[in-house]
Amino acid sequence: MKITALETIQLPHLNNILWLRIHTDEGLIGLGETFRGADAVATYLHREVAPILVGRDPLEIDAISKTLTETYVGFRSSGVEMRAASAVDIALWDLFGKAVGQPVHQLLGGLSRPRIRTYNTCAGYTYNKSGARRYIGDRDTPAEGPYEDQIAFTRDAGALAQSLLEEGITAMKIWPFDPYAVTSGGNFIHRSDLDKALEPFRLIRDAVGDKMEVMVELHSMWDLPSALAIARGLQEFRPFWAEDPIKMQDPEALATYAMRSGLPVCASETVATRSQFLELLRKGAADYVMLDVSWCGGLSEAKKIATMAEAFQRPVAPHDCTGPVVFAASIHLSLNLPNAIFQESVRAYYSSWYRDLVTVMPRIVDGHIHPFEGSGLGLELSPFVLDNPDAVIRRTGRGDL
Repeated sequence: MKITALETIQLPHLNNILWLRIHTDEGLIGLGETFRGADAVATYLHREVAPILVGRDPLEIDAISKTLTETYVGFRSSGVEMRAASAVDIALWDLFGKAVGQPVHQLLGGLSRPRIRTYNTCAGYTYNKSGARRYIGDRDTPAEGPYEDQIAFTRDAGALAQSLLEEGITAMKIWPFDPYAVTSGGNFIHRSDLDKALEPFRLIRDAVGDKMEVMVELHSMWDLPSALAIARGLQEFRPFWAEDPIKMQDPEALATYAMRSGLPVCASETVATRSQFLELLRKGAADYVMLDVSWCGGLSEAKKIATMAEAFQRPVAPHDCTGPVVFAASIHLSLNLPNAIFQESVRAYYSSWYRDLVTVMPRIVDGHIHPFEGSGLGLELSPFVLDNPDAVIRRTGRGDL
């Protein structure tokens, strides 16, 4: 089997997401996806990656992964080169599964558990879409549906926690500190602003007590003294973890935070490759390892990162606030990894617009995600995407090189 073409697909209203289809001479097509900087990644795939891949055996997954993740530039970042490599790698694993008639989780080593616990990232329907606001501070913002959870945690986080528990979801993640970082540049948080940002945590504990695990997302927006001030305020609410409290570029500083904050640390969706995670683990800077399959180098690199974390006695929680194909790939990985503790999900996504984009969605019941059936990733892009008149579709094959 040989690769004959690379095809990228984008929808203008979802301009953060890029889908990749790898075509072969046997008619099998592998599906991949990555997120953010989609235009740049698409250009890189067609100009730089297609000439390398067209004509190659798609089952040489490790060799191709090494070629694409050890480029002269971009090999330590989660930038364009790594995001392109990640999309390719996901598509190759999908192809592998289709070629042998097995789901990706089986190819990775089989199921370590029959289902994986999920936590709800409290984003809303438009979070990360074109034109959407990332930080919602206006309590009068209208809701677009029942799961406008980012608005909900600013209005009544206690009611939101109760809503999640009613669906069997016992863990949630919120980011009420972000607007204050935008205002101050992340160098200072006033005591009154800190108190306002802590209010959702008070409401959650008052409403449901310890029935809900609460993660706090800090989006790498704070310097070390400010992050420590926030941690002191959070301690009484016992968050499950503090995620990316400072910029993920100094393992020593993060280790200082881990030692002084009194909170478990989760890091980091923004980090790519084993070498970067190795630095965090050696410094004891992270209690929970979070990786993004579409940013770290794909399923191949994610599996290796997770195995390394296991050797350091660290659990793994794959990131997902992206698109449905990465969500599917992450589920396969989480179900396989012995040290996976959670699979992130966004109920506003998987209950609505994800369903427009792909042919199959995972079964999510009582706060747990069940395995996909079928070969490869177990899903395809829907006619809504492939036949959409607004879709931007580019294809580079043998005749184009």
